[in-house]
Amino acid sequence: MKPASVSDYRKLARRRLPKMFFEYIDGGSYAEVTLGRNLADLEAIALRQRVMRDMSQLDMSVEVLGQKMSFPVGLSPVGMAGMYARRGEVQAARAAAAVGVPFCLSTVGVCSVEEVAAAGTPPWFQLYMLKDRGYMAELLARAKAAGCKVLVFTVDLPLPGSRYRDVRSGFTGASGLSGALNTAWQGVTHPEWLWDVWLHGRPHTLGCVQSAVTGGRRVTDFLSWIARNFDRTVTWADIDWVRKTWDGPIVIKGVLDPEDAREAVKAGAQGLVVSNHGGRQLDGARSSISALPAVVDAVGSHTLANACAQARYGGAVAACGLAQGFDFPATVMPFILRAVALLGVDSVMAPRALREQAWARLATDLDPALLESITTEVALADAVDAAQRLMDGSVRGRIVVRTRA
Repeated sequence: MKPASVSDYRKLARRRLPKMFFEYIDGGSYAEVTLGRNLADLEAIALRQRVMRDMSQLDMSVEVLGQKMSFPVGLSPVGMAGMYARRGEVQAARAAAAVGVPFCLSTVGVCSVEEVAAAGTPPWFQLYMLKDRGYMAELLARAKAAGCKVLVFTVDLPLPGSRYRDVRSGFTGASGLSGALNTAWQGVTHPEWLWDVWLHGRPHTLGCVQSAVTGGRRVTDFLSWIARNFDRTVTWADIDWVRKTWDGPIVIKGVLDPEDAREAVKAGAQGLVVSNHGGRQLDGARSSISALPAVVDAVGSHTLANACAQARYGGAVAACGLAQGFDFPATVMPFILRAVALLGVDSVMAPRALREQAWARLATDLDPALLESITTEVALADAVDAAQRLMDGSVRGRIVVRTRA
């Protein structure tokens, strides 16, 4: 299939990624009511169509928090992007830089802030409030040294939301031999991902917290450390500590209520991201886009307010910015990262010649008829060994992939 839309990329990503990673990036919490509202409420926005206007000289550039942007869209933080594509955070940052928009690096990204910054434009840096304030101060110092200008502080995650899809796929809750075999099977039955990401996309740690996790070898070791260190006692008064530690702009991410928006401004925030964490935290909350107008009214024009929107086509991004009358839609793009996972940075945002090369590679690597013909033969002993390799990072054993001529 030659993809023509984000929905097409989603189908291809489902095919390419191991189930546990696709479900992690695609799913929401509990019954996914809020996730559904995010999509439905965006689609329900109607654009005002005007005609007979001179469209020959268009300039969509804006300046946000001191940064010039070619158009008002940014890539919000997405955890573990380096497990969807080889060094995925670096690829996403390069894609954003190529078209002049900001990329925000997640605390739980596979690539470190230093690696991402060295690849091009320093990212915005996203951080959670952690119990270990000493390590938080160290992270902020590292982000500052790497050239990050904006801190995006996420406040809607005192503890991780329960995500049914992650349990069903084995991403969380699976342990012992059965969990290891499940992980191994998902890897070896997705040979393109196994080759591109698992074998050639190492190290698979969380780069920004690697030094804090003694003996950590797997992504799950680092995610467990993060989960244990979320500070459930945090209040708006704790933003004072962040302000003393970080002298650049602070954007508060995770606000839905106008009262919280006012409190964030009082605490010294220069910007707000109206967000329900992509429907991955409190299920039953309202959609981000429906919460946006009241937040904008509450904080006034002196504070940047933008929505974290799960846009699946360009018109939805336009609807975010135009129909609601706000400054800068910081579009959460697991969908863009799916494209990165499938094709690499050149095909996401690149000159036509590079895109055509990527399409040619896609036609070769992901043709449905070819995919249907792929079989993976793994003896039982090899399956156990493969499980161990996937768990400890070693590379041994025999995996045979055959395709029809």
